[in-house]
Amino acid sequence: MPPESPTYVVIFISQRTPGDNGYGAMAQRMVEGVAKFNGYLDSDSVRDETGLGITVSYWRSLDDIANWKADAEHQTAQRLGKEEWYQRIHLTVAKVEKDAHWTKP
Repeated sequence: MPPESPTYVVIFISQRTPGDNGYGAMAQRMVEGVAKFNGYLDSDSVRDETGLGITVSYWRSLDDIANWKADAEHQTAQRLGKEEWYQRIHLTVAKVEKDAHWTKP
């Protein structure tokens, strides 16, 4: 059952640079860390063969998003992302007005 509204999404679009350079290990730590974070609901993430990735994370409040942004290990990941792992980043935070789900029986 979807959470009560309002909820918020963070849409993170990125273009990776070549090579891993520690990205995989940090990405795994971020997945594990955010899952324990207050207000985090869920996320969906994809990356194609060119390195273009889209992650959508779902949150209870803007304060919860701000607290995750300020998390020390997440700040390290943000810094390294800009220094080493990403060519381009586009970040959007939006309020969810409607959320519908359907699954084929």
